[in-house]
Amino acid sequence: MRKTNSEHISTVIRQFLREEGLETPLNQHRLIDSWAEVMGQGIVRYTGNIFIKNQTLFVQIKSSVLKQDLMMARTSLVRRLNDHVGALVITDIQFY
Repeated sequence: MRKTNSEHISTVIRQFLREEGLETPLNQHRLIDSWAEVMGQGIVRYTGNIFIKNQTLFVQIKSSVLKQDLMMARTSLVRRLNDHVGALVITDIQFY
């Protein structure tokens, strides 16, 4: 006998995470972890603390020159990071 109402396992897991309120924290963790891969080692060398609060990514940058360059590219960085995760996790980036 064959079941006709089967679902793909990724759909079931995604639905479970959403129902339990775990999808957003998981995506936030994935986005923070992807910072090094998206930005590259040259920028990561000058990066300190990274955290997300109210859909804003806060990144400590240890170089004022690099901080200024990243501030000008903020919109494209938000897009690249969200695309890498595959979800709308952040809407803004603040460098401090």
